[in-house]
Amino acid sequence: MAAARALVRGVRLGSYSIGRSRSLIFNSVQRRGIAACIDPSIGLTDEQKEFQKVAFDFAANEMAPHMAEWDQKEIFPVETMRKAAQLGFGGIYVNPDVGGSGLSRLDTSIIFEALSTGCVSTTAYISIHNMCAWMIDTFGNNEQREKFCPDLCSMQKFASYCLTEPGSGSDAASLLTSAKLQGDHYILNGSKAFISGGGDTDVYVVMCRTGGKGPKGISCLVVEKGTPGLNFGKKEKKVGWNSQPTRAVIFEDCAVPVTNQLGAEGQGFNIAMKGLNGGRINIASCSLGAAHASVLLARDHMCVRKQFGETLSNSQFLQFKLAEMATKLVASRLLVRQAAVALQEGRPEAVSLCSMAKLFVTDECFSICNQALQIHGGYGYLKDYAVQQYVRDIRVHQILEGTNEVMRMIIARSLLTES
Repeated sequence: MAAARALVRGVRLGSYSIGRSRSLIFNSVQRRGIAACIDPSIGLTDEQKEFQKVAFDFAANEMAPHMAEWDQKEIFPVETMRKAAQLGFGGIYVNPDVGGSGLSRLDTSIIFEALSTGCVSTTAYISIHNMCAWMIDTFGNNEQREKFCPDLCSMQKFASYCLTEPGSGSDAASLLTSAKLQGDHYILNGSKAFISGGGDTDVYVVMCRTGGKGPKGISCLVVEKGTPGLNFGKKEKKVGWNSQPTRAVIFEDCAVPVTNQLGAEGQGFNIAMKGLNGGRINIASCSLGAAHASVLLARDHMCVRKQFGETLSNSQFLQFKLAEMATKLVASRLLVRQAAVALQEGRPEAVSLCSMAKLFVTDECFSICNQALQIHGGYGYLKDYAVQQYVRDIRVHQILEGTNEVMRMIIARSLLTES
C-alpha cells in the first residue's frame, strides 16, 4: 500500500483537493449528499477512502462536465485521461518499478466505480487500457515491461485489447488470425472486430494462432502502431461508449518481431482469460458507478418533480422502486468487491466469482439505470439529462468481456464439476 500513500500524497500537493464534495451535479439539480445506506465508502480503509475521494473529485470536475459533449461529438478525451494518469490511474494494478501504482484489485474496483460516475465510456476505456498494461507487466519479460509499461502508465501511449474477431466472439478459442514464424518475425494476417481505441491507440495486445486448432494454438503478440501491414476499418457508429473510438483492426502480412511475443508460444489463450477475469470486475465496477449516479439522480428528481399536486417522493410506489434500486446497488457492490478480493488472493473460486459479479452486476445495474430513466419520465429520454447516457453506455456491459450467457456457462460448469 506504499504506492497508494504516494498517490494520495501526490494528489494533496496537486490541484485536486480531496476535501471537495463527492456529490455530482447534473441537470441543475440541487447538490445533495450521499445517503448513508448506499455510501460507497462503507467498509473501506482510511487509505482507500482517500483515493476514492480523489477519483470522485476527478470525475465530478474533469469528466462529468464534458460527458455529454464527448458522447455527442464522439471525442476521445486524450488529455483528460493523461490527467487521470497523473493521479496514478493509467496503471492502477501495474507494478511500481515500471511506473504503475501497485494497487490491489479491490482498490482498482473502487477507483473505476468512482470515475464512472463522471463518464462510463471514458472510464471503461481506461479499464481496458489498464488491463493491457497489466498483461504486459505480468507476462512480459523485463525488456518488454521496461519498453511498454512506463508510457502506458503515464498514458503517453494508449493500448487496445484484440481478441474478438468477426467470426469468433463468445467462442474465442476458434479465432483465425494467424501468425506464421519467418526468421525473427511473425507474419500476422487476419482481422479483429469491435476493438476499443482501434486506430487511435499505440499498442495492440493481439491474440493470434501460431499453432493448431483450439486454445493451445494461440499466442499473444504486442503490435505497435505504424507497423507495416497494420490497418484499421471505419469508425463504428455505436449506441453508447461514444467517447472511445471502435474499429476493426486488420493485419495484412504484418511483420511483428519475435521479441514482441508475450509469454511462451501457445500461452496466449491463458493470458487472454487471465486478463478477462480482471476485466470482468473492472466492467462491473463501471456499471456500479453508473447505477450509483442514477440512483442519486432519480432520488433528486423525485424530490423536485411534482405531479397531482405533490412531489414524486410522496408516491409510495416510487419510494418502493427507489428502495429496490438502492438495495440492488449495494448488493452488486458487495459482490464485485468479494470477487476482487478473491482474484487478488488467487483463490480457487475467483474465476466463478468474477463471472458471477459480471453477470449479476451488469444486469442489475442496467435495470437500475433504466428504472431511473423511467422515474424521470419524458425528461429521461432527453439528451439534456445524464440518465439516458448511463443507460446507453452500460447496455454493452452485458455483452463484452464475455457475454452474460457465457458467464452463466462458466458458473454452471464450476458447480457441476465440483459436484
